[in-house]
Amino acid sequence: MVVKPGSTQPGIAVDGGIVVVRVRQRAVEGAANAACVAALAACLRVAPSSVALVRGAHARRKLFHIAGMTAEQVFERISAR
Repeated sequence: MVVKPGSTQPGIAVDGGIVVVRVRQRAVEGAANAACVAALAACLRVAPSSVALVRGAHARRKLFHIAGMTAEQVFERISAR
């Protein structure tokens, strides 16, 4: 997953098999990470507590764990939007 902080057009999309999350918040003090968690939870229709950042807290490329969902289910829900 790639996160693009400071975007003027926030949203989530699949591009070339990679999930791209664009958020308005800047990467300052975890604001972009928190916005990414909230955006993923809303898009996937799960509780924010079900979305956990596993790796990449200080990088654009991140790994998230979505409780109760497989990677295929995540891609399906994002692609169906």
